[in-house]
Amino acid sequence: MITPEDIEFIRKLIASHPQASRRALSAKLCEAWNWRQSNGVLRDMVCRGLLLMLHRAGAIELPPVRQTSSNPLVQRKRPARILIDTTPIVGGLKQLQPLAFQQVRRTAEEGLFNSLLEENHYLGYEQPVGEHLKFLIWAQNRPIAALVWSSAPRHLGSRDRFIGWKSEARRRNIRFIAYNSRFLVLPWVQVPNLASHILSRMAARISAEWEAVYGHGIYFLETFVDPERFRGTCYRAANWILLGHTTGRGKNDYTYRPNRSIKEVLGYPVEQRFRQLLQEPAR
Repeated sequence: MITPEDIEFIRKLIASHPQASRRALSAKLCEAWNWRQSNGVLRDMVCRGLLLMLHRAGAIELPPVRQTSSNPLVQRKRPARILIDTTPIVGGLKQLQPLAFQQVRRTAEEGLFNSLLEENHYLGYEQPVGEHLKFLIWAQNRPIAALVWSSAPRHLGSRDRFIGWKSEARRRNIRFIAYNSRFLVLPWVQVPNLASHILSRMAARISAEWEAVYGHGIYFLETFVDPERFRGTCYRAANWILLGHTTGRGKNDYTYRPNRSIKEVLGYPVEQRFRQLLQEPAR
């Protein structure tokens, strides 16, 4: 969520550069907030999306568009359906072992991953933005579960208070948090304790997997649970911590009034020194 102070900062930035294009303003905002990828490149596309969102909401006034370009995300097709064996898998966790964890982003299996979420997750498939990884879990040569880990929300009150974050430290180190945006155990897989087992094993390997792709590790994990639908039992069994609740407003709201269901915010420290690491200055 963008704070009123953030919006006021952006308004002053626009006012102080009246001749700047939208692209130039995006670059200046990235530099002002030190908003960079792990390789040092400015997060320009993400920042431009933020500015456009604020402009459409009436929170800021951007200069007129000087050049238009097509956005392939708008035309994105839904994942193609891939048929697989749905014979029920029933039994104990021990009998299901061994489990294989496969990071499938930009691999031949990514289409299967997208299809499974589209067909079997109640929210369907949604293309993650920013840094993200996709995992398929296999057993007996069959996919049994899927997880998406993506960039964390930039501002989340209960998490920020738990960490002890100030705005500058949050902007600098938000990339060290991974958000579990989707977790699916396929509906024909009925194995007690499987979900919490997967979460525990993922927590042990996510930092190394992230570093292999993005050049930096992960110190903390987080997710949302809708208490109107779920109890979050598998997260709690895997020792995730209840940090608090969302405001019910969503990241695109600027009325400061609840307009959607309130979610539980759960977190899991990957590193024991996560608070200290997440407060460290830029290196």
